[in-house]
Amino acid sequence: MQVHLNELARLRIEGHPRGVTSICSAHPIVLRAALRHGRQQQSTVLIEATCNQVNHLGGYTGMTPSDFASLVTTIAAEEGCSEKLIVLGGDHLGPNPWRDRPAEEAMAEAEKMVAAYVDAGFRKIHLDASMGCRGEPTALDDETTAHRAARLAAVAEASARKTGGAMPVYVIGTEVPPPGGVDHPLTTIEPTAAAAALKTIEVHRRIFAEAGLGQAFGRAIGLVVQPGVEFGNQNVIFYDRSKIDGLKSVLIDEPQFVFEAHSTDYQRARPLTALVKDGFPILKVGPELTFVLREALYALDAIASDLLPDYGQRPLYAAMEALMLDQPGNWSRHYHGTKAEMRWLRHYSLSDRIRYYWAPAEAQDAVRRLCGSLRGQSVPLPLFWQHMPAAQDFADAPLDPDEVLIWRVMNSLADYHAACGVGKN
Repeated sequence: MQVHLNELARLRIEGHPRGVTSICSAHPIVLRAALRHGRQQQSTVLIEATCNQVNHLGGYTGMTPSDFASLVTTIAAEEGCSEKLIVLGGDHLGPNPWRDRPAEEAMAEAEKMVAAYVDAGFRKIHLDASMGCRGEPTALDDETTAHRAARLAAVAEASARKTGGAMPVYVIGTEVPPPGGVDHPLTTIEPTAAAAALKTIEVHRRIFAEAGLGQAFGRAIGLVVQPGVEFGNQNVIFYDRSKIDGLKSVLIDEPQFVFEAHSTDYQRARPLTALVKDGFPILKVGPELTFVLREALYALDAIASDLLPDYGQRPLYAAMEALMLDQPGNWSRHYHGTKAEMRWLRHYSLSDRIRYYWAPAEAQDAVRRLCGSLRGQSVPLPLFWQHMPAAQDFADAPLDPDEVLIWRVMNSLADYHAACGVGKN
């Protein structure tokens, strides 16, 4: 069932909550799985890019917002997914990629980025100017944050009027810890205090009005808060709805809003369903999807090693290990411990920082070799039982490795889809 973002608050108030899964990944296989799932279910496909991942200068993926939108459109056409089902969002849009520069310089880049996103057709815009730039505190106060968010909203509004189409909807606020999971073992995460959430809304509403952006704020649909869910490198804090009674009261005082829940990865169906029921209908997931993709790739790597005499012993794993050791920038500050501990973290950490390494040629070549070696092979059932038992239905028939990978990502998406449809029966 398709759900429009501006309907989420009304559906919650009317007692028929629905949710939307926010796919936060640029990996083509994850995007293909999401779009295929959306076509099969005829459900909204919300795909979001982050400021570091995709921006007007290319981001770490090398893609501009226009490039990313074109990639999604191309895959959607191949999968037969109607563009009417697709919503593109920009996540944490603000000065974060340039926070090592003076604030004015960082904000100038952020303005260019926001304009590029809106020009490319992104219409869900998360305004996040909460981070300090050079010489500023790490986290800024609500007043400064709201002034900068309003400045970026003005750019988004102007770009939308210029390009035509629907005007953007906005999400405000940010969550602590930062997106993508934390680097240390967790025992508990405190939900956002209700007073803090109310203050964020009040300050933004006032400053947007003072800037002549009252209409834009009227399209603010969501507030990012911490519901008490998070994941570290090796553990998950699951949602405990008993801790958020105060936070839920915010939605009574502010019926315009719903909450946006970041870092819902690895929560599974029951906690996700509770989140949607409790006012968190926008469920953001990213690392989990590339984690299960890596899981499937490594399982196929092991199967090929056991099945094909000339394939070698886990060459995909070896290629990824060599690549990460040669280019440690995306993991070395996040993984700590002995050499043995850091080795397994590189490959199996729940924060899945290996996701940054699938684009280089060495990784692409290793994946192509794996898939080419197994394509058309008949894999005996015992090998699937040994390395990937849930994929047993692919046994004893000509194998299409790409279908195994897409199937595995769609399995995770099924939990989110079930949670987002809560109350429909």
